[in-house]
Amino acid sequence: EDPSVTLFREYLRIDTVHPKPDYDAAIQFLERVGTDLGLACQKVEVCQGYMVLILTWLGTNPRLRSILLNSHTDVVPVFEEHWTYPPFEAVKDSQGNIYARGAQDMKCVSIQYLEAIRRLKAEGKSFARTIHLTFVPDEEVGGHKGMEVFVQRPEFRALNVGFALDEGLASPSDTFSVFYGEKSPWWIKVKCMGSPGHGSRFISNTAAEKLHKVINSFLAFRESERQRLKSDSSLTLGDVTSLNLTMLEGGVSFNVVPSEMAVGFDIRIPPTVDLKAFEEQVAAWCRDAGDGVTYEFHQKCMDQNITSTEESDPWWKAFSGVCRDMKLQLKLEIFPAATDSRYIRAVRHPAIGFSPMNRTPVLLHDHNEFLNEQVFLRGIDIYARLLPALASVPPLPAEG
Repeated sequence: EDPSVTLFREYLRIDTVHPKPDYDAAIQFLERVGTDLGLACQKVEVCQGYMVLILTWLGTNPRLRSILLNSHTDVVPVFEEHWTYPPFEAVKDSQGNIYARGAQDMKCVSIQYLEAIRRLKAEGKSFARTIHLTFVPDEEVGGHKGMEVFVQRPEFRALNVGFALDEGLASPSDTFSVFYGEKSPWWIKVKCMGSPGHGSRFISNTAAEKLHKVINSFLAFRESERQRLKSDSSLTLGDVTSLNLTMLEGGVSFNVVPSEMAVGFDIRIPPTVDLKAFEEQVAAWCRDAGDGVTYEFHQKCMDQNITSTEESDPWWKAFSGVCRDMKLQLKLEIFPAATDSRYIRAVRHPAIGFSPMNRTPVLLHDHNEFLNEQVFLRGIDIYARLLPALASVPPLPAEG
């Protein structure tokens, strides 16, 4: 077995699943690999028990802005009964498919970064720009104890970031998905107050009637966006607003009409949408449902920064040039969910979401998540070409 694949499988066996990820084991493993590669190591505790590991390959001109390679160490829960193989054993089948939680999302990318650097260092290469690798916690539950707080810290500012790479998605086709922006996640809880009473009577102005109107308004909008996506082949999921009812609350007994009921929605809004106007629409849906209907945000991302994909942009020119040379077909998209890239872009650094996995079903968060070892190894080849190009971008005007 290729040693890079062995290392990948070793990382997959570290159980960093929520709600109790073994972050210590992951950091120790990654620090060991970084030390083996001769990289400088720094650990930053961004919240109690939440550590960011920074590995650094110093450039020949450290004053220039750096390249940031970001990945997260945590993975989402599993339902083992639906898996063909145990999800933390990294079993490889006869086709070379490696089954494990995190195989696509995103332990593959972490190891591909490291193995590309191993190859470049073995070839005696060095570059003007410093390359930093950050391994962050908490991404799968919002990044609030990870990248969101890390980007506000002096240790992050000291990295002097010029351009960042972060996770993308697998692509079932020959193309590689490249994400230059992402949707703004809004989590909204709508509360409906109404008249209570006995379950045997026709009580007017109930919380349930108002809730019904709210749900109808939200889901009618959902259907209109779904039809828009379905009817226009040029659109991707990242181009439309997705909306799902994810929580329902209310009631104390079968024979009691409750005075309060609530519903939760997960809404993901593309950067092309006017967020102020969209919130006015939400407010109107709640008003139309009757008195005593209010809403509150449990998450409200207002950042709509996107990264330039113009050939005049030096970072994009370096990235896309390598892809052209390697004959990689790129598909530019808005990320349909949320990654740590949004926090990097929010502090005004360009970031591209890219996981080099084509001809691979999208299985992040799904049962039987796997990645083929040949696809994994091809990803190392791609990063071994991308990193020199990015780390050799000539000094920009702002860098003197």
